[in-house]
Amino acid sequence: MDFQTAVKQVLLWEGAFSAHPLDPGGKTMYGITETVAKEEGYTGDMQKLPLDLAKQIYKKRYWDKVSADSLPPSIRLVVFDAAVNSGPRQATLWLQRAAGVMDDGIIGPKTLAAVNALNADALRMKILAQRLRFLTNLNTFNTFGRGWTRRVCDLMET
Repeated sequence: MDFQTAVKQVLLWEGAFSAHPLDPGGKTMYGITETVAKEEGYTGDMQKLPLDLAKQIYKKRYWDKVSADSLPPSIRLVVFDAAVNSGPRQATLWLQRAAGVMDDGIIGPKTLAAVNALNADALRMKILAQRLRFLTNLNTFNTFGRGWTRRVCDLMET
C-alpha cells in the first residue's frame, strides 16, 4: 500500500471537522489537530484547513515518522493509522513489541530487519491487538471507544 491509498482510507475515518469537548485533541479537521496545524504554519480557521495541507502533514508527521515506505505493504496502513490516532511513537512501540525487538520508539535497521523477517499478517494482528488493549484503557474510551473499535475492526479486514 502506498501513501495515497493509505491516506484515502484514514480520511474515511478522520474526514470531518470535530470540536468534541472531551477530545484531548481539541479542534480537528481531517484528523489534523489545531495544534499540529499551527506547528506546520497554518493560521486559518480549522474548518477551512486545505485538504492538500492535511495530506502534506500526514505524510511528514505520520507516514514518514513511522518509516512506512520501508515496512511490508500489508502493515503500512495499520502502523500509519496507529500513528495518526495515537502518535508515531506509540505506533512504533506497538510495532516493535509485536516484532519482538527492543521497544525504544525508533524504527531503525534492527526493527526493520525483524519486521521484514516476520509473517506480515500475523504481525498486523499483534499490532492491532496491542492497540485495542491500549484504547480500552483510555479514560475517553466510553465516549470514543465504539468508533475506535470499529476502526480497528476495519483494519483487521483491510
